[in-house]
Amino acid sequence: MEKLKSSLTNMLVVLTVIAIIAAGVLAAVNAVTAPQIEKINAENLAAGIKAVMGSDDIKVAEPKEIDAFTAYSIADANGAQLGTAVVTTSNGFGGPLKVLVGFDTEGNILGYTVLEHAETPGLGAKAGEWFQDKIIGKNPGTCNFTVSKDGGDIDAITASTITSRAFLLAIQNAYNKVISGTDVESGATQQTKSDKCVKAEDDSCCDSTVTASDIETPEPIE
Repeated sequence: MEKLKSSLTNMLVVLTVIAIIAAGVLAAVNAVTAPQIEKINAENLAAGIKAVMGSDDIKVAEPKEIDAFTAYSIADANGAQLGTAVVTTSNGFGGPLKVLVGFDTEGNILGYTVLEHAETPGLGAKAGEWFQDKIIGKNPGTCNFTVSKDGGDIDAITASTITSRAFLLAIQNAYNKVISGTDVESGATQQTKSDKCVKAEDDSCCDSTVTASDIETPEPIE
C-alpha cells in the first residue's frame, strides 16, 4: 500500500511538472506570436477598408464603438468626407457572420468584404462574392434590403437562404445604427428545423424568425 501511495505521489508530481512546463511553453509562444497576429489582423483590416471604400488614398479616423458595431469615418487625401466603413455581425447558418461594409455619405453601399464566417463550404460561404453585383450602389434606407423570397429586392444565394438573410441583416443593421441612427434588429436568428432538413441551409422546409430589440440612438460620427 505504501509503495502504491508513493508511486501515485510521484506520478502526480511528474504530471504537475509537465503541466507547468507546458503552460510556460504556451505562454512563451503566445507572447511571441500575439503581436504578429495583431499586426496581420490590423493589416488585413486596413486593406479591407480600402477595398470596401474603393480607394487606396484615404484617411481613416480612429474607430468608434457604437454598441455592437465598429465604425471608421473615412476621408480622401484632401480631407473631404468619403463615407463610413462599418464592421457588423449577424448570426448565420453556421455561426457569427462578420462583415465589413463601406457606405458613402448618402448611405449607398460602396463595397463589402466578409471578415469571418462559419457557413457551409460551397453554399453560404459564397456570400463573399455572391452579393457583389447585387448590392453595390444600393441604399438600405431606400430599397427593400431583404431576399426576394421574403418580398425583397435581393436574390439569395442558391440553397442558402439563412446565410443570405443574415448577411443582408448585418448590413441593414449597420446602416440603421451607424448611418441613420435608428434601431436595429437583433442578429439572433431562431431556427426551428424538421429532422428532414436539419442539415440543409436552405430553409424551404424550415421555419426561421428574427427577433428585434430597442437600442439607444448613437452619437453622430465625426
